[in-house]
Amino acid sequence: MRFRTWVQTAFLGVWMLPMGGALFNICGPVYHCYACPLATFACPIGVIANFSAIHVFPFFAVGMLLFVGGAVGAFICGWACPFGFFQDLLSKVPTPRWRLPAWTAHTRWAVLLGMVIFVPYFFGVAHPLFICRLCPVGGIEGGVPAVVSAAIAGEEALPWPSPWKIGIVVLVVSAMFFTYRPWCMLFCPLGAIFTAFNRFSAFFLRFEPKACTSCTACHKMCPAGLTPDKRANDPRCIRCLECTKCPTSALSVGSVFRKA
Repeated sequence: MRFRTWVQTAFLGVWMLPMGGALFNICGPVYHCYACPLATFACPIGVIANFSAIHVFPFFAVGMLLFVGGAVGAFICGWACPFGFFQDLLSKVPTPRWRLPAWTAHTRWAVLLGMVIFVPYFFGVAHPLFICRLCPVGGIEGGVPAVVSAAIAGEEALPWPSPWKIGIVVLVVSAMFFTYRPWCMLFCPLGAIFTAFNRFSAFFLRFEPKACTSCTACHKMCPAGLTPDKRANDPRCIRCLECTKCPTSALSVGSVFRKA
């Protein structure tokens, strides 16, 4: 869907072209590291993790995520997230692709509960499993520019990320060439939150059984290998809307504001 690519590009400008300076006291609704030199807003996952470490509830960050999730669910993942966009671009490389089993999506909750909430709450930000110490998004968006800038400036000691973070970046980026959005499908704690709203958000995917001819065209259209005709609002769905190209219009975008 070429239109989605243009929308993702437009949102990239929002997240990476600060208007009058960075606004790190405000959370953006996407997974985007504030360490990126062009970051406009703070990362909601980083905010929640750091607030957990100081035992303070992040009302604004959580409220923002509940509002966005309740409004559009995972549409934000499919249309606005810069790291998701990066994975989409690499998915265009013609390499063999494997689809992940459905159960692997639960690992996102392990990352959210363990590395974002429990580890910082009980052990602080210095723990090696603290999310920001291993996050590949920070390694790519913050670590790479920092190393390049230091090298250009002629500094002798380059600020390399930890070996663990470098290894995770290499593994995640490599996986992008062989499966669709591996970070989103396996590890993204923000994706876990937003996709949990897929069945309850104000905007959702509507399936019309009477219009379905069981042609399974939507199965082939879905880049994540889901079955929209069987579970239109699957918790793994990022709502890219490819399935709405259904030849019989059995799948479409619905909302609570429109009568069935």
